[in-house]
Amino acid sequence: MKEREKKRAGIYVRVSTTEQKTDAQEKELRDYAERRGWQVQKVYSDKESGAKFNRPALDELMVDCRRRKIDVVLVWKFDRFARSLRQLIVALDEFKRLGIDFVSSTESVDTSIPSGELLFQIFGAIGQFERSLISERTKAGLEHARREGKRLGRPPLKKLSLAEIRQLRRDRRKGGASFKALANRYGTSVWTAFELCKSKA
Repeated sequence: MKEREKKRAGIYVRVSTTEQKTDAQEKELRDYAERRGWQVQKVYSDKESGAKFNRPALDELMVDCRRRKIDVVLVWKFDRFARSLRQLIVALDEFKRLGIDFVSSTESVDTSIPSGELLFQIFGAIGQFERSLISERTKAGLEHARREGKRLGRPPLKKLSLAEIRQLRRDRRKGGASFKALANRYGTSVWTAFELCKSKA
């Protein structure tokens, strides 16, 4: 295979809570890439535990994927790459959209081969199922709240008294206050101020 035809692999490694170095992961993944005839474009290494929110190397990897600098993402295990099933599904969905393959070397997952393509479909279905569940739970919660007589949405703006409405109109008519200024002054919306002034006193 010519050099220019080689797949460009981005290797991602991360320490676990029981490990302090990524050397073993990196060596194994470099050997794997060599056996596949891939060119290692870059090794992205996060040294801190995955329990921490920020993982700059993973962020850099995703940016390079979006810039089409990588053809395949190579990891040692799923749990070194993603902290949750949701994060994994989102990443795999983006890889599929970008035309980037994903390989987990120790788990025999390779989306560059026909059997691995099934992984995209399975996780895509799981993601859709999860979204459907969330939607159904949201709808059920809203319906329950309505039955309980709870008010939904944003709290209503202040309801003006008749005296306040008259004063608001006078401020507009005599003082020339803007509708925004009136809304702020009387604790209502700009649209309400406009409608009140448009109506007859």
